Amino acid sequence: MDLLTQGLLGAGLAQAGARQHETRIATGVGFFAGLLADADILIQSTNDPLLTVEFHRHFTHSLFFVPLGALIAAAILWLFVRRRLSFSRLYLFCFLGYCLSGVLDALTSYGTHLFWPVSEGRVALNIISVIDPIFTLILLIAVIYAYKQHKTIVARMGLTIAGIYLVFGWMQLQRAEAVATTLAASRGHTIEQLIVKPTLGNLVLWRSIYETDGKFYVDAIRVGLFSEARVYAGDSITKFVPTLHLDPLPENSVLAKDIARFTVFSDGFVAIQPDQPNLLVDVRYSNLPTTVSPLWGIEMDMQNPGQHAHYRLFRDASKETRQKFLTYLMGEPIEH
Repeated sequence: MDLLTQGLLGAGLAQAGARQHETRIATGVGFFAGLLADADILIQSTNDPLLTVEFHRHFTHSLFFVPLGALIAAAILWLFVRRRLSFSRLYLFCFLGYCLSGVLDALTSYGTHLFWPVSEGRVALNIISVIDPIFTLILLIAVIYAYKQHKTIVARMGLTIAGIYLVFGWMQLQRAEAVATTLAASRGHTIEQLIVKPTLGNLVLWRSIYETDGKFYVDAIRVGLFSEARVYAGDSITKFVPTLHLDPLPENSVLAKDIARFTVFSDGFVAIQPDQPNLLVDVRYSNLPTTVSPLWGIEMDMQNPGQHAHYRLFRDASKETRQKFLTYLMGEPIEH
């Protein structure tokens, strides 16, 4: 999730575990601890563009790192609050603030290495978007009210309502997956892989990507609260297979390893952009839920296999894109 939501969740959890007179200091401590897991974004390399992508939401988000992460947060804050809190209480609030940072990210479509080092797999449950204003607002109202009124019960109520909202997200995901499965069957397709994930900021409009016969099919699925699901048919693209789509590369070359790393990061949902044969894209993400136009990808210089691939972002905030997204979100018909 975004940093604000991570901090608010940490603050709410710390408030929920505080005594009434500790509510305010627990708020600040929990907020800081909730943010600390995202310090892995500082792991960067000018020579290796994919390093940041690999390590963002990595070991600092693991459940096994929580005790150490809380200890680091407590050590940083101890100089500032030692006259107001014992170290044991400070550590408790840091632990509460830090403990669900990785879990929250695992609930999103981006995911995290929740069980590192036991498993290197990235957990992405696709229940909620990486930015969801309703979820954030629930936490914000509860945290502010608990802070002002010194009422820990309000923090607990806010966390409960936020949890109910996540359950609603899971229910919406099940509905969208059922529609995606029916859609594939209506096309005579047998699904080999399927991902259905919420689009930015809502639990109504979902992006479906499934693989069949060496191709990815992308569609938008709207599952409203009081209306039948609506499908907006999207694009398709051929799945990337190195031996078919690229000239042979030295197995241990830097570029070959970067391609493998990006493929793992993208969970195998990778393809060559048709109009850019040197661009390998992550099909899971796009600015619009019906297109295969990438949100990010890597540029490959096949003439220099000893050089790292270049990581590229392709954000599109144009008026046309925003309007089309709103059309899908509101369930309106698309004019052809």
